[in-house]
Formats: sequence, C-alpha cells, structure tokens
Amino acid sequence: MELIVNGEVKKVPSPLSVEGLLTFLELDSVKIAVELNLEIVSRSTYAQTELKEHDRLEIVHFVGGG
Repeated sequence: MELIVNGEVKKVPSPLSVEGLLTFLELDSVKIAVELNLEIVSRSTYAQTELKEHDRLEIVHFVGGG
C-alpha cells in the first residue's frame, strides 16, 4: 500500500495501523505526534487506527531544549 508521509510516498505492508507504521519506520511513539488526513491521532488509539491506501500523514518529532 502507498501512504504519503511528510510529503513523501512510502510503500508499506498492508493492513497497517498507525502503531504498525511507526514500528515499520523505527520511530518511538512516545516522542512524536501523528496527524492523519489533517486530524491529530490520539496516542491511545494508534493501535486501533487503521491506515488506508493514499492516506496522508504528518509525523512530528518532539525536540527538547532550553
């Protein structure tokens, strides 16, 4: 299946949840926020949120500093 992640087309296995995508991309779900088709996805629903062909995701990494 093809998804658009941060503006880039990515080929990923199907079926896939947001949690599965983060694992596939080797990202730590604690340190990021995910927007799916212009809606913020609650971290508590990552495992239940299934992705569909051509979904658009923005994944943002939190950066600490001072």
